[in-house]
Amino acid sequence: MNASRANVADFTRPDQLLRPVADGLAGSRAADVARVALFAAGWPHRAFLGLAALPSAVPRARQHTRQVLWEWGLADFSENTELLVAELTTNAVPVSRAAAQDEPIGLWLVSDRMQVIVMVWDASPLPPVPVTADADSENGRGLLLVEAVSERWDWALTPDIGGKVVWAQTLRE
Repeated sequence: MNASRANVADFTRPDQLLRPVADGLAGSRAADVARVALFAAGWPHRAFLGLAALPSAVPRARQHTRQVLWEWGLADFSENTELLVAELTTNAVPVSRAAAQDEPIGLWLVSDRMQVIVMVWDASPLPPVPVTADADSENGRGLLLVEAVSERWDWALTPDIGGKVVWAQTLRE
């Protein structure tokens, strides 16, 4: 395992999840949500997008992801990463709205060129729960897709800002 990938293990520690991105935001609620994963602080690619907890967040997050990966020269990650972003954002919208209607959702994309990590923050402290969907169900397969498409995924509470981060990792093949 290369050193960059070993750093992902730190992501499971809540104290290593997020840090403020900009000192100019210090002390504001925006600073709380606009944070970056500490393990990726030295990685060459990092992007953040704050989204309202509305259904329109999902297509916007996918579009942002596609554009960012293209700009980074990582378009080969696009299909799986967009799917992960869509599923994690889709899950975050209703739980964040239920927890606190005016709180945004945070989306981070970080990469060391060999992997992309997607992180989605929402205001709810409730864990993501995979459900068993009937063959006819239109919902309930999101986390199963995340599990199938990602190398690994997990979640952690963010006690300093409330809510949680759900993350998924994709690797270059």
